[in-house]
Amino acid sequence: MRGVIVDKAIYTAGGRRDIEGDISDAFDLAREDGECFLWIGLFEPDEEEFELVRDELDLHPLAAEDAVSAHQRPKLERYGDTLFVVLKTLSYLDETSDIEVGEIMVFLGRDFVVTVRHGAGNPLGPVRKRLEEDPELIAHGAAAVLYAVCDEVVDRYGLVAHEVEVDIIGLERAVFDPGARDVTADIYSLKREVLEFRGAEDPLVPVMQEIVKGRVSECASTREYFRDVLDHLLRVDGQVDAHNELLNSVLNAHLALLGKQQNEDMRKISAWAAIIAVPTAIAGIYGMNFDHMPELHWTFGYPLVIAIMAVACVLLFRRLRKSGWL
Repeated sequence: MRGVIVDKAIYTAGGRRDIEGDISDAFDLAREDGECFLWIGLFEPDEEEFELVRDELDLHPLAAEDAVSAHQRPKLERYGDTLFVVLKTLSYLDETSDIEVGEIMVFLGRDFVVTVRHGAGNPLGPVRKRLEEDPELIAHGAAAVLYAVCDEVVDRYGLVAHEVEVDIIGLERAVFDPGARDVTADIYSLKREVLEFRGAEDPLVPVMQEIVKGRVSECASTREYFRDVLDHLLRVDGQVDAHNELLNSVLNAHLALLGKQQNEDMRKISAWAAIIAVPTAIAGIYGMNFDHMPELHWTFGYPLVIAIMAVACVLLFRRLRKSGWL
């Protein structure tokens, strides 16, 4: 169990108190002292490693299974006196412009919080530091941890949304650059990342709304804090919708420009084919095996025909050039 425990401590209004010894003793201490709560942070535990925490806190088997297996959608569920909250974490990879998705599961009880993190994104060290530096926030109890975790996750959403916007601006410039390459695959790739972004943040909106509306009694004292989180989340939700629509517009514009370029290429090909058709027609007529043809045996017949071909091609070229076909 030692390998997956990132941190463990007891928190009171006075601050942090480190846990010495087994976590079972820490649970007992937190239950005896009604003015404190225990926070244990786990990173990608397996079923056996999570079993001790599950047994100590009498967590529901279904919630424990979700916490171990991960791959859950953002949600809030109640199992007896314990809240189970799932959050999707996001981190932006500059090298590939990909969005990496992780998860944080939060078990919230009256005197304990257990966070289970999957994926490299959103480490909770800064959240702990923030709580330890804010006794007023810690005074709200275990619900303060849930608020701080949600606030950190949603703030990261805002940073990722900004990076996505920068990528979209880059794609717009590439689309309207006359010498740009075909960026259809890049647009589809970014659109897929935006849809994955939406799948992480959009289901979290009703979760925050439930808390803000006062339907989660454990978070009653922190409703104002969660209202601020919801406001930030709704702003990000609007940005993601706008990004998705903008990518649709960029894709449509790109396809339209590709179609326009193809039409221009076809016009040029048709124009050159028309120019070549003139000498081909003349040569074809005079290449027929007939003995009696006009000027067939005339000494100047050959240069005259060549001259007619050249003049006809030049006149046709100028005409097509003037009309914009070449």
